[in-house]
Amino acid sequence: MSASLNAVAATSVSAENPACAEPLPVLGRDVTVPLVTGGEVTYAALDYAASAPALQRVWDDVAAYAPYYGSVHRGAGYLSQLSTDLFEQSRATVAEFLDCRPADQVVFTRSTTDSLNLLAAVLPAGCQVFVFETEHHASLLPWTDAQVTYLDAPRTPDEAVATLERALADREPYGPALVCVTGASNVTGELWPVKELAAAAHAHGARIVLDAAQLAPHHPVSVRDLDVDWVAFSGHKLYAPFGSGVLAGRADWLQEAEPYLAGGGASRKVARRADGGVDVEWHTTAARHEAGSPNVIGVYSIASACRALREAGFDGLVARERHLIAKVREGLADVPAVRVLSLFGDDAPRVGVISFVVDGWNSSHFAAALSAEYGIGVRDGLFCAHPLVRTLLGSEPQTQGECGAPEAAPGERSLNAIRVSFGAGTPDEHVERFVRAVRELVADGAKWQYRTEEGRCVPAV
Repeated sequence: MSASLNAVAATSVSAENPACAEPLPVLGRDVTVPLVTGGEVTYAALDYAASAPALQRVWDDVAAYAPYYGSVHRGAGYLSQLSTDLFEQSRATVAEFLDCRPADQVVFTRSTTDSLNLLAAVLPAGCQVFVFETEHHASLLPWTDAQVTYLDAPRTPDEAVATLERALADREPYGPALVCVTGASNVTGELWPVKELAAAAHAHGARIVLDAAQLAPHHPVSVRDLDVDWVAFSGHKLYAPFGSGVLAGRADWLQEAEPYLAGGGASRKVARRADGGVDVEWHTTAARHEAGSPNVIGVYSIASACRALREAGFDGLVARERHLIAKVREGLADVPAVRVLSLFGDDAPRVGVISFVVDGWNSSHFAAALSAEYGIGVRDGLFCAHPLVRTLLGSEPQTQGECGAPEAAPGERSLNAIRVSFGAGTPDEHVERFVRAVRELVADGAKWQYRTEEGRCVPAV
């Protein structure tokens, strides 16, 4: 990196306020939105579980690098070499952030979904996959070419481990196997016993991949300590926009399989054969599964977010988030009409993701009123975890539903929920406004009329 770029980056680091008592600066913190009842209010972004706002630090780092952007691994020019160096330094930063083992590879992808589809594409022949029905669809659906065992939703962490152990003990034939598990639920926010599940998997000759999409933005993730074989996460949930993700872990299955994408960058040598065909020698490094021109800015934004979170200190970030979780849960507990969804119970450790339903309300209607009348952004629906939400709502787990809002009109019951989620950039005022809004809507009803339009509940004009 050039001296001038280093200077700009150093300025952005020193300007960052890492104090854990205050939220980290994020983009959009001062954005105002109109209310249907008149006037404007500062937007309360409480949908972090979908996409977290970009850290100001990340945005500043990207802006400092942008004039120096160049194509990586291919150019002799200064900007290409600088970009290549930054790209590979970002790989090392992510490996450090995840506390990877020396032989682990860090592969850059588009998202958690892309990472898990990549892993699914490199499974050895005959591999069996074990996955709980509680997973996000990114973890639930990629394993189409494997023999998959779907495990019922456990009601305690110990039951999760016992369920997995029974399933692994019963498997036939005894060949390669993979367990896929979330670190923190995108529906309930509850932390899963990843280290214990990894021990169970390894005791039965299986490997394990951790979906850390909801865990990595909230808690430190150590591949070494958890003893997982792979970890996947997305930049856009880690306060880093631009559409990049990570698959990090053991290299052997990745090296032994054909590239996930065939093309430039993945190939080391290509030559024509005498018979007119083509012989290809693929890279054995992470480049094997990074064909094409990579998303350099997206990768750099992930590395910047990793540095920012480490420098802020996870101890302080976790403590502040627990403070916000307590505010929300205590506030919702005071509203009898609200039922919070949970697998493991009220005492389970969790991140800042809470889903609930409100008696007498359609979830889409409630979420629309929060937005239109209070300037609060939450999510409603099944959160791309249909079997889990259906189970928690007491309906048949196999009942089909849509990822987005229900078709039910305002006032009609819907088999969907409302999700509020927050993190390192959330100020106290946002969660306080949310709790106050829930109380007022339940007590007084909506102040505006709403209608269903293309499956979504919207204010009537």
